Parts: sequence; structure tokens; C-alpha cells
Amino acid sequence: MHSSDLLSIGQLARRTGLSVSAIRFYEEKGLVAPRRDAGGRRQFRRSDIRRLSFVLIAQQLGFSIRQIRDQLQTLPNGRTPGKADWARISRQFRANLDQRIETLHRLRDNLDGCIGCGCLSLRICSLYNPEDRAADYGTGPRYLMGDRSEAPRKQR
Repeated sequence: MHSSDLLSIGQLARRTGLSVSAIRFYEEKGLVAPRRDAGGRRQFRRSDIRRLSFVLIAQQLGFSIRQIRDQLQTLPNGRTPGKADWARISRQFRANLDQRIETLHRLRDNLDGCIGCGCLSLRICSLYNPEDRAADYGTGPRYLMGDRSEAPRKQR
């Protein structure tokens, strides 16, 4: 590795738009692992720009630090992650994102109707969720969560 492939924490902060304290926080959480020079200063790989950019995007999409760390730990530490490495992580996140997108579509399309939450405050609730049958599925807005209103009533 050439010295030009290493970045100081300040350089990394300027390139990612993160504060130095945020980068230190991500280091503490195991999302990046800088080297130390003889003077104890952090030296980051240029590929850490992508790691931290991925962290920012994943957090904006609602993924927890733990979920992000679990995925980043599958990347190689001894070399710069390649396209295949990122594709593997992408598949994991894509499945989760597809599920979230489906939920957002249901929310967008059904929020003005009965969502199976049990409030029974809309006139149509008595048609779609008579006697709060959606509660048989569990808690929360069952129809937005993907349950169907036509399912048979459980024994109580």
C-alpha cells in the first residue's frame, strides 16, 4: 500500500462530509478500522470513503448501526473490497429494502382506509375489520403489515 492510499482523519472528514468526531464514533462502533502511524495518528484507507458513505446511506434508510456493522464485517480487512464484495452486501440490503418499499406502497395506497389497527373509527372499518378481527393477527396496523382482511376468524 502506498502512502498516497492512506488518508488522515481530517482528509477523510473533508471527503465524506462527516465530522472528525463522527468518524471516531464509527471507528468505536467497528465500522472502520484505521491504522496508526508511528506517532499514533489514524491512517484510513481510501476505501474507507466508500465504507463511510455506505454507512451514511444505510442510516438514512433506517438501518441500525448494528445491522450496518454486521454487513461491513463481511468485507475483507486486508484488502480493498471489490465489486463482488459490495454486490454480496447489496443483495442483503436489497431484500430488506424491497420489503420496506412494499410496505410504503401499502401505506401510500391504504392510509385513508381501514388499516386493521383496531381503532374502528372509520365507517369502512366495520366492513373491512368487523369486531376488530384484524387483532387475531397480532398487534399493530395488520393490513398495512400485509395481513388480509378475508382470513378466517381464529378461535379465542
